[in-house]
Amino acid sequence: MVRAVRLLIAALVVGAVAVGVWRASTAPQGGIAALVSGLYLSETVLAGILILLGSLVEGFGYGLSLGTRWPYTRNILVLMIQGDPEAAHRVVATLVGLIAVVLVFLAPNSATINGLVLVVITALLGIGTLHVLSGRIPSFVHGIHGLLAYGVFLCYLSCLVVPGVPFWSYLGIMGALHPLLLTVFLGGMTTGQRGFGKPIGPFYMPQRAAHWAVAAHILSALSVVATLGWLMPAYPVAFYVAVGQIAVGFLLFHAVNLKPKNPGIIVALHQCMVIAMTVTIVAAVR
Repeated sequence: MVRAVRLLIAALVVGAVAVGVWRASTAPQGGIAALVSGLYLSETVLAGILILLGSLVEGFGYGLSLGTRWPYTRNILVLMIQGDPEAAHRVVATLVGLIAVVLVFLAPNSATINGLVLVVITALLGIGTLHVLSGRIPSFVHGIHGLLAYGVFLCYLSCLVVPGVPFWSYLGIMGALHPLLLTVFLGGMTTGQRGFGKPIGPFYMPQRAAHWAVAAHILSALSVVATLGWLMPAYPVAFYVAVGQIAVGFLLFHAVNLKPKNPGIIVALHQCMVIAMTVTIVAAVR
């Protein structure tokens, strides 16, 4: 499974670069504007891949495979080739950061500057997630890291869908995204609360911090369904994905308790559905 995932991720990264090149070569505008357009698309796809890689790190038990050394180790490229998703996560994060810097250089505006700032803060909190998993700092740092990762994804995605609209203004008026982002934050907190390779434990009434984090996450996920249902028919695809996500979430809860060190590919499936909801919400109001 890890080998298959490794090949899939490699194909996705190559595809992200390829679609960027295609967009730049077919853009109606030429020169730097075409290059920037292609980089926006590649950066958006790579930011989504980075989120997916984070879920694979958790799903296959690689959260502390490099210890708390950050951001690199001497043999990080070798480990990436061998299939360590944590090493791949850090290398792809570096690529995202480099493209963000190039975009600011080529098109210095609020969108590219916001994107770079979000990338930098997210990267700096990467070391925090390692210490959360090792039990040294509070779990909300893990939640903020996940929230910022989606912030990077949304920042560049909005540049593609609604170019010229200030990101923070756009995010403020997109009410359908607010409960989703809250759920992302609480999902990160849930992972942080259980720590590395530990079960959450079954419960009917919350009895400890990990249980309360799960309960809050479930209520937030239900609020996503309720919000999208209230806004129907504006976001039909996102609504049905959100309904399915509830079932996948319960399967993930049981997987974490059965195999706490490596709950498996269902973690990535859970995250893919969140990415799909995000994309369909943004695309629906283009």
